Amino acid sequence: MASCSCGQLQARVSGAPVRVSVCHCLACQRRTGSVFGAQARFPRAAVTIVGTCTEYVRVGDEGSRATFAFCPRCGATVYYAGDDAETIAIPVGAFADPAFPAPTVSVYEERMHPWVHMPHDMEHIP
Repeated sequence: MASCSCGQLQARVSGAPVRVSVCHCLACQRRTGSVFGAQARFPRAAVTIVGTCTEYVRVGDEGSRATFAFCPRCGATVYYAGDDAETIAIPVGAFADPAFPAPTVSVYEERMHPWVHMPHDMEHIP
């Protein structure tokens, strides 16, 4: 189960993620307050949302839209969905589980901070 900092907003998942990735785009850096975002995508049917959220819609570099759902009490993002209605992305940190599966894909690497080094055995997308 993933949740916000105060626990009011939760994303309960069944099954394994279809993809775990790291994104180095500037928008993910701003959203997370870190140098990249790590997220796990699940089939929409495998996710149950519990609690109240506030949404923010962001338009990406190529015109796609992503709707971010965050807790109105503590402000933590718990999930987001893009134009693709098939999956929901959940920030890996929202699971607070050090045993969560490692990312297999790294995207927007042209915006990666020079001191960050991703594992060699993952897919790298500039």
